[in-house]
Amino acid sequence: MDLIPSTTSANVRRDAPSVAVLPVGSFEQHGDYMPLATDTIVASAIAASVAARYNALLLPAVPLSCSHEHSGWPGTVSISHHTLAYLVTDVAQSLERQGISRLVIINGHGGNYVLSNVAQVANADKSSSMSLFPSRNDWDSARRLAGLESNAHEDMHAGELEVSILLSCRPDAVDDGALAADHSANERPFLPVHGMGAYTKSGVIGRPSLANAIKGDALLRSLTDAFAYHLQALGVTDATRS
Repeated sequence: MDLIPSTTSANVRRDAPSVAVLPVGSFEQHGDYMPLATDTIVASAIAASVAARYNALLLPAVPLSCSHEHSGWPGTVSISHHTLAYLVTDVAQSLERQGISRLVIINGHGGNYVLSNVAQVANADKSSSMSLFPSRNDWDSARRLAGLESNAHEDMHAGELEVSILLSCRPDAVDDGALAADHSANERPFLPVHGMGAYTKSGVIGRPSLANAIKGDALLRSLTDAFAYHLQALGVTDATRS
Protein backbone atom coordinates (compact mmCIF):
# COMPACT_ATOMS: atom_id res chain seq x y z
CA MET A 1 0.00 0.00 0.00
CA ASP A 2 1.38 3.37 -1.08
CA LEU A 3 0.80 6.07 1.53
CA ILE A 4 1.33 8.80 -1.09
CA PRO A 5 -1.37 8.97 -3.80
CA SER A 6 -0.07 9.09 -7.38
CA THR A 7 -3.09 11.07 -8.63
CA THR A 8 -2.37 13.64 -11.35
CA SER A 9 -4.11 16.91 -12.17
CA ALA A 10 -5.43 15.20 -15.30
CA ASN A 11 -7.07 12.52 -13.13
CA VAL A 12 -8.81 15.14 -11.01
CA ARG A 13 -9.91 17.11 -14.10
CA ARG A 14 -11.40 13.95 -15.63
CA ASP A 15 -13.12 12.64 -12.48
CA ALA A 16 -14.34 16.04 -11.23
CA PRO A 17 -14.93 14.82 -7.65
CA SER A 18 -17.14 16.88 -5.38
CA VAL A 19 -15.73 15.28 -2.22
CA ALA A 20 -12.23 14.61 -0.92
CA VAL A 21 -11.02 12.19 1.75
CA LEU A 22 -8.25 13.19 4.15
CA PRO A 23 -6.66 10.40 6.20
CA VAL A 24 -5.40 11.57 9.59
CA GLY A 25 -3.05 9.24 11.41
CA SER A 26 -0.41 9.68 14.08
CA PHE A 27 3.20 8.90 14.89
CA GLU A 28 2.97 7.20 18.26
CA GLN A 29 4.00 4.01 20.00
CA HIS A 30 2.07 0.81 19.29
CA GLY A 31 4.07 -1.48 21.51
CA ASP A 32 7.44 -2.91 20.54
CA TYR A 33 6.19 -4.87 17.53
CA MET A 34 4.11 -2.44 15.48
CA PRO A 35 5.11 0.75 13.66
CA LEU A 36 4.86 4.21 15.12
CA ALA A 37 2.92 5.00 11.93
CA THR A 38 0.24 2.36 12.59
CA ASP A 39 -2.64 4.86 12.77
CA THR A 40 -1.48 6.52 9.56
CA ILE A 41 -1.36 3.15 7.79
CA VAL A 42 -4.83 2.25 9.07
CA ALA A 43 -6.37 5.59 8.05
CA SER A 44 -4.66 5.42 4.66
CA ALA A 45 -5.89 1.88 4.05
CA ILE A 46 -9.47 2.90 4.79
CA ALA A 47 -9.16 6.01 2.62
CA ALA A 48 -7.64 4.07 -0.29
CA SER A 49 -10.44 1.50 -0.14
CA VAL A 50 -13.04 4.26 -0.08
CA ALA A 51 -11.47 6.18 -2.97
CA ALA A 52 -11.28 3.00 -5.07
CA ARG A 53 -15.07 2.56 -4.84
CA TYR A 54 -16.32 6.14 -4.76
CA ASN A 55 -15.45 9.19 -6.83
CA ALA A 56 -13.53 10.95 -4.09
CA LEU A 57 -10.19 12.73 -4.26
CA LEU A 58 -7.71 10.78 -2.14
CA LEU A 59 -5.43 13.17 -0.28
CA PRO A 60 -2.10 12.25 1.32
CA ALA A 61 -2.31 11.39 5.00
CA VAL A 62 -1.61 13.76 7.85
CA PRO A 63 1.04 11.69 9.69
CA LEU A 64 1.22 13.65 12.96
CA SER A 65 -1.58 14.47 15.36
CA CYS A 66 -2.51 14.62 19.06
CA SER A 67 -0.67 11.73 20.72
CA HIS A 68 0.15 13.35 24.03
CA GLU A 69 -1.14 10.40 26.06
CA HIS A 70 1.72 8.35 24.55
CA SER A 71 4.47 10.88 25.26
CA GLY A 72 6.29 8.55 27.65
CA TRP A 73 7.42 6.27 24.79
CA PRO A 74 10.41 6.91 22.54
CA GLY A 75 9.61 8.06 19.02
CA THR A 76 6.13 9.43 19.71
CA VAL A 77 5.66 12.88 18.15
CA SER A 78 2.65 15.13 18.76
CA ILE A 79 1.30 18.40 17.46
CA SER A 80 -1.14 20.61 19.33
CA HIS A 81 -4.88 20.33 18.80
CA HIS A 82 -4.77 23.92 17.52
CA THR A 83 -2.30 22.95 14.80
CA LEU A 84 -4.34 19.93 13.73
CA ALA A 85 -7.54 21.97 13.61
CA TYR A 86 -5.89 24.73 11.56
CA LEU A 87 -4.38 22.20 9.16
CA VAL A 88 -7.66 20.41 8.43
CA THR A 89 -9.51 23.73 8.09
CA ASP A 90 -6.87 25.03 5.67
CA VAL A 91 -7.15 21.86 3.58
CA ALA A 92 -10.94 22.23 3.40
CA GLN A 93 -10.65 25.88 2.35
CA SER A 94 -8.07 25.04 -0.33
CA LEU A 95 -10.36 22.35 -1.75
CA GLU A 96 -13.34 24.73 -1.65
CA ARG A 97 -11.46 27.26 -3.78
CA GLN A 98 -11.18 24.68 -6.58
CA GLY A 99 -14.77 23.53 -6.38
CA ILE A 100 -14.44 20.48 -4.12
CA SER A 101 -16.90 21.58 -1.49
CA ARG A 102 -17.06 18.53 0.78
CA LEU A 103 -14.39 16.86 2.89
CA VAL A 104 -14.46 13.61 4.83
CA ILE A 105 -11.80 13.25 7.52
CA ILE A 106 -10.79 9.61 7.91
CA ASN A 107 -9.43 9.50 11.42
CA GLY A 108 -7.11 6.69 12.50
CA HIS A 109 -6.29 7.95 16.01
CA GLY A 110 -8.84 7.96 18.82
CA GLY A 111 -7.10 10.79 20.66
CA ASN A 112 -7.91 13.36 17.97
CA TYR A 113 -10.94 14.65 19.85
CA VAL A 114 -10.63 18.08 18.24
CA LEU A 115 -11.65 16.71 14.84
CA SER A 116 -15.26 16.46 16.01
CA ASN A 117 -15.19 20.17 16.81
CA VAL A 118 -13.60 20.98 13.45
CA ALA A 119 -16.40 19.16 11.63
CA GLN A 120 -19.08 20.82 13.76
CA VAL A 121 -17.71 24.30 13.07
CA ALA A 122 -17.35 23.59 9.35
CA ASN A 123 -20.96 22.45 9.11
CA ALA A 124 -22.19 25.43 11.11
CA ASP A 125 -20.45 27.70 8.61
CA LYS A 126 -21.60 25.71 5.57
CA SER A 127 -24.20 22.98 5.91
CA SER A 128 -23.22 19.40 5.01
CA SER A 129 -19.65 20.24 4.09
CA MET A 130 -17.60 17.95 6.35
CA SER A 131 -17.93 14.51 7.93
CA LEU A 132 -15.77 12.58 10.37
CA PHE A 133 -15.34 8.90 9.52
CA PRO A 134 -15.50 6.20 10.81
CA SER A 135 -18.05 7.01 13.49
CA ARG A 136 -18.37 4.90 16.64
CA ASN A 137 -21.31 3.12 15.02
CA ASP A 138 -19.26 2.46 11.88
CA TRP A 139 -16.49 0.87 13.95
CA ASP A 140 -18.92 -1.16 16.06
CA SER A 141 -20.71 -2.47 12.98
CA ALA A 142 -17.41 -3.33 11.29
CA ARG A 143 -16.25 -5.21 14.39
CA ARG A 144 -19.45 -7.23 14.45
CA LEU A 145 -19.47 -8.04 10.74
CA ALA A 146 -15.78 -8.97 10.77
CA GLY A 147 -16.26 -11.33 13.71
CA LEU A 148 -13.92 -9.58 16.12
CA GLU A 149 -13.94 -11.18 19.55
CA SER A 150 -12.97 -8.09 21.55
CA ASN A 151 -14.98 -4.90 21.97
CA ALA A 152 -13.83 -1.35 21.40
CA HIS A 153 -13.21 -0.59 25.08
CA GLU A 154 -11.00 -3.58 25.84
CA ASP A 155 -9.33 -3.41 22.41
CA MET A 156 -8.15 0.14 22.85
CA HIS A 157 -4.68 0.25 21.34
CA ALA A 158 -2.50 -2.03 19.20
CA GLY A 159 -4.99 -4.84 19.63
CA GLU A 160 -7.17 -7.12 17.54
CA LEU A 161 -8.59 -4.44 15.23
CA GLU A 162 -5.43 -2.51 14.37
CA VAL A 163 -3.27 -5.60 13.95
CA SER A 164 -5.92 -7.24 11.74
CA ILE A 165 -5.99 -4.24 9.39
CA LEU A 166 -2.20 -4.17 9.20
CA LEU A 167 -2.10 -7.90 8.51
CA SER A 168 -4.52 -7.25 5.66
CA CYS A 169 -2.76 -4.31 4.00
CA ARG A 170 0.82 -4.25 5.35
CA PRO A 171 1.71 -7.64 6.88
CA ASP A 172 5.39 -6.78 6.59
CA ALA A 173 4.84 -4.04 9.20
CA VAL A 174 3.80 -6.48 11.94
CA ASP A 175 6.62 -8.21 13.81
CA ASP A 176 6.00 -11.74 15.06
CA GLY A 177 6.00 -10.64 18.70
CA ALA A 178 2.87 -8.53 18.18
CA LEU A 179 0.63 -11.59 18.35
CA ALA A 180 1.90 -12.45 21.83
CA ALA A 181 1.57 -8.96 23.34
CA ASP A 182 -1.93 -9.14 24.87
CA HIS A 183 -2.53 -6.81 27.80
CA SER A 184 -5.78 -6.03 29.60
CA ALA A 185 -6.52 -2.69 31.27
CA ASN A 186 -10.27 -2.21 31.16
CA GLU A 187 -10.26 0.28 34.02
CA ARG A 188 -8.64 3.52 32.83
CA PRO A 189 -10.41 6.24 34.82
CA PHE A 190 -7.69 8.90 34.59
CA LEU A 191 -6.19 8.33 31.15
CA PRO A 192 -6.27 12.06 30.25
CA VAL A 193 -4.47 12.81 33.52
CA HIS A 194 -1.83 10.09 33.69
CA GLY A 195 -1.55 8.94 30.07
CA MET A 196 -1.16 5.42 28.74
CA GLY A 197 1.87 4.66 30.88
CA ALA A 198 -0.30 4.37 33.99
CA TYR A 199 -2.19 1.44 32.49
CA THR A 200 0.31 -0.44 30.33
CA LYS A 201 4.06 -0.99 30.37
CA SER A 202 4.22 -2.45 26.87
CA GLY A 203 2.09 0.24 25.24
CA VAL A 204 -0.56 -2.31 24.25
CA ILE A 205 -4.13 -2.41 25.59
CA GLY A 206 -5.97 -5.16 23.79
CA ARG A 207 -5.65 -8.65 22.37
CA PRO A 208 -3.52 -8.65 19.23
CA SER A 209 -3.31 -12.46 19.50
CA LEU A 210 -6.86 -12.56 18.08
CA ALA A 211 -5.91 -10.67 14.92
CA ASN A 212 -5.72 -12.08 11.40
CA ALA A 213 -5.79 -10.78 7.82
CA ILE A 214 -9.26 -12.20 7.10
CA LYS A 215 -10.70 -10.00 9.85
CA GLY A 216 -8.75 -7.05 8.46
CA ASP A 217 -10.20 -7.60 4.98
CA ALA A 218 -13.71 -7.76 6.43
CA LEU A 219 -13.19 -4.61 8.49
CA LEU A 220 -12.12 -2.66 5.41
CA ARG A 221 -15.06 -3.96 3.38
CA SER A 222 -17.55 -3.02 6.07
CA LEU A 223 -16.12 0.46 6.51
CA THR A 224 -16.09 1.03 2.76
CA ASP A 225 -19.78 0.07 2.64
CA ALA A 226 -20.56 2.39 5.55
CA PHE A 227 -18.90 5.33 3.82
CA ALA A 228 -21.89 5.56 1.47
CA TYR A 229 -24.04 6.84 4.36
CA HIS A 230 -21.59 9.67 5.01
CA LEU A 231 -21.79 10.67 1.35
CA GLN A 232 -25.57 10.70 1.63
CA ALA A 233 -25.34 12.91 4.73
CA LEU A 234 -23.22 15.35 2.72
CA GLY A 235 -25.70 15.33 -0.14
CA VAL A 236 -23.38 13.49 -2.54
CA THR A 237 -25.25 11.18 -4.91
CA ASP A 238 -24.11 8.86 -7.70
CA ALA A 239 -20.57 8.80 -6.34
CA THR A 240 -19.84 5.13 -6.99
CA ARG A 241 -17.13 4.59 -9.57
CA SER A 242 -18.19 2.69 -12.68
